[in-house]
Amino acid sequence: MIDPGQLKTRLVIQQPVEAPDDQGGVVRTWSTFATVWAQVTPLASRRNVEADADGVTQDYRIVLRSHLSLTLQHRFSDGARIYRVVAIREREDRRFIEIDADVRIS
Repeated sequence: MIDPGQLKTRLVIQQPVEAPDDQGGVVRTWSTFATVWAQVTPLASRRNVEADADGVTQDYRIVLRSHLSLTLQHRFSDGARIYRVVAIREREDRRFIEIDADVRIS
């Protein structure tokens, strides 16, 4: 069972907002969906190449109360650090949700 006192990192949950551009495509921006307290635990990191650029991806587990409806389209931010949601699971009698996320470090 999780102690709610372990939810000590303040994260902003963002949702994508897409608007048409003048050339038939879309422009994606992000708006604030909610601000929550969470437990953020670093896991493994791995080296990778993305768009011909070397970098490191750090994996995290994020735990928060399950009062929100989140999808893989959402993301979390903690200042300049952006967490991409990879998987979402319910925990502990649906009182908490556990999110696998990663952060790309250039």
